[in-house]
Amino acid sequence: METIRFDDLEGLNALASDEFGEFGEPIEVSQEMINEFADLTGDHQWIHVDVERAKKDMPGGKTIAHGFLTLSLIPMLNHQISHINNVRNGINYGCNKVRFTSPVPAGSRVRARAKLVAAEPMKGGGVRLTNEMTIEIEGQDKPACVAETMSIVYGT
Repeated sequence: METIRFDDLEGLNALASDEFGEFGEPIEVSQEMINEFADLTGDHQWIHVDVERAKKDMPGGKTIAHGFLTLSLIPMLNHQISHINNVRNGINYGCNKVRFTSPVPAGSRVRARAKLVAAEPMKGGGVRLTNEMTIEIEGQDKPACVAETMSIVYGT
């Protein structure tokens, strides 16, 4: 699907509570991606990296992605959904709430759905955006992650 583009920061608050739907191509959460994340974070728990043990001891017989790996995909997945033109820069501001509601087995494909909760003007020309991001696993009804994320963007 085509990325939704916004031309200015001022008009964003009028879109609060709008859900933008499912956009972009699903991405595969491969075992290689999981292993690289384990190396970067030092989290080598067997449920993530031990493929042979997972075949015997995990429901579904596969390793699962780290919850924080799933969360870290939000910027990439959100970029597929929408883009704000005329932005000088943006920063992550944090999360109000994050829930990992279903594991992401290695080899799964995920995509995101976004809902703009608020767009609040800030001093210095910035706008604080609050989004509800839902990461879905292809072929499953229950989402992998639901997160209320915050960012600040500054216009040009």
